[in-house]
Amino acid sequence: MSDRQLIDHDTLLTLQEVMEDDFGRLIETYLNDSEDRLSAMQKALASGDGEALRRAAHSFKGSCSNIGAQTLVAHCQHIEQAAANNQLTGLETTLVTLQGEFAQVRHQLIIYQ
Repeated sequence: MSDRQLIDHDTLLTLQEVMEDDFGRLIETYLNDSEDRLSAMQKALASGDGEALRRAAHSFKGSCSNIGAQTLVAHCQHIEQAAANNQLTGLETTLVTLQGEFAQVRHQLIIYQ
């Protein structure tokens, strides 16, 4: 697993200050929802449903942005734009990369729970 930073910790610290006692629940919800969104993206890509893929990528992009995971945001933007243009060929690799980096983000978020 890589040691590179995939999360803007200043963003997380600001969220922690604002959310106070609910911050742990926010992180838990993000992690659980992210698993669902990644699964939805995988299913949409496998079935060739560009619109469902676009929606799932857009939703995941917003969640990742909220916690400061800008690398994940960039991957989601790429998938969202390609899916909007129904250019699904080659997105399998991007989705695998996204899933791998999400696993690293999950690991980095452990300190906040």
